[in-house]
Amino acid sequence: MFEVIAELSRWAIPAILLVVPLIAVLRGVKVYETFVDGAEAGFATAIKTIPYLVAMLVAISIFRASGAMEVLVAAISPALNYVGLPAEVLPHAVMRPLSGGAALGIASDIIKTYGPDSFLGRLVSTMQGSCDTTFYVLTLYFGSVGIRKYRYSVILGLVSDLTTLVASVFIVKMIF
Repeated sequence: MFEVIAELSRWAIPAILLVVPLIAVLRGVKVYETFVDGAEAGFATAIKTIPYLVAMLVAISIFRASGAMEVLVAAISPALNYVGLPAEVLPHAVMRPLSGGAALGIASDIIKTYGPDSFLGRLVSTMQGSCDTTFYVLTLYFGSVGIRKYRYSVILGLVSDLTTLVASVFIVKMIF
């Protein structure tokens, strides 16, 4: 069974890359011209998002360099220890809604220190794959399309991040 799934996985993307243009050609779509138009629109979108990306990266750098992350982690550590979240993964939990790259760096440090098969290594790996970068999404994607009133997006994103954090602790404790 595992071999069948592995073989399907190996051929899934090449099959899609072959089948989709083939269907488009059969339907009379000018595939190359459509691709070029899409690439041009994608490039314009990328240029439009650069200021938002730079602003977000500067804000994250200031947050980390100022020591504000350590203060925040120290403030919320007692509450999260109550639900069984080890203090070692708190920097990752705080950074994950802000920046995927920074959170991955913290996760790599935890895995390097405690090992990939340790409770902390498994927990931080589960956390890394379980939620998205809420503020990154709001800043970059909402900003690039001109959405200025986020309404409940921030609250809902942070509730989602907290839910995945608690669920990650629960699941890793149950399975490992």
